Amino acid sequence: MKKTWNILYRGSLSSCNYACDYCPFAKTKNTRAELAKDRADLERFVAWVEGRSETIGILFTPWGEGLIRKYYQEAMTTLSHLPNVYRVAIQTNLSCPTRWMEKVNKESFALWTTYHPTEISREKFAAKCAQLDQMGIRYSVGFVGLKSQLNELSLLRQSLNPKVYLWVNAYKREPNYYTTEMIEEIEAIDPLFAYNNQYHPSKGEKCQAGHTTFTVDGSGNVRRCHFIKNKIGNIYQANFESNLYERNCSNVTCGCHIGYVHMDKLKLYEVYGKGVLERIPKKNVELRM
Repeated sequence: MKKTWNILYRGSLSSCNYACDYCPFAKTKNTRAELAKDRADLERFVAWVEGRSETIGILFTPWGEGLIRKYYQEAMTTLSHLPNVYRVAIQTNLSCPTRWMEKVNKESFALWTTYHPTEISREKFAAKCAQLDQMGIRYSVGFVGLKSQLNELSLLRQSLNPKVYLWVNAYKREPNYYTTEMIEEIEAIDPLFAYNNQYHPSKGEKCQAGHTTFTVDGSGNVRRCHFIKNKIGNIYQANFESNLYERNCSNVTCGCHIGYVHMDKLKLYEVYGKGVLERIPKKNVELRM
């Protein structure tokens, strides 16, 4: 049976056009040389994927905004048309033009978008989402659940296509950050919020990270996930896949969606199915209030 891998790729890009005050990469810039290196690394990765026989899903998780760079647009377009790529997605603030997406394979292409109220108006963001709807692009919409911005949540829900899943990332830097009433308000919009609003005990728990799911950096180094730093191989070295096998988590807790979604005990693959990378549940219409 052909293997299926889910790969989280994070190159050296570390620049963003937004200035969210909670983000360390707000309004940062890469030099031309740094961008050239990131592009060369990305193109090498795309060529590697093309040469593999496995069925592959890819989620780009850049430290910054990738889709304002043409080379990320080109890479995603190319990957979407490869016969062995079942999904290619990226985390994005959706500030890029959308016209280039007409060239992607819409069966495999998807977006994990996030709305940032301090950086763009709700009306403009919703208009971008409407463009995606018109083109038939798969996408989810996210929102950082800051108390000061919760009044935007229901208004955003009303502004989006009712079939689009709207998720909320919990603000977990402060314990007991939300009141019971706030949690109820959020869960009325995102029924899966309870999974994100906690740190899941993970020490010794079975996880697909390092087995069917792994991360790759710009140099090709492989790690089990973004939250376990030790390297377990390099995709550009022969037989690197021998380092991919079932492991139990070595961290005490896991609190980020791109980590805990792969924990066996949570059974979230049953919830997301082939939408696990772009964070779209299988039954997003029913999940929405």
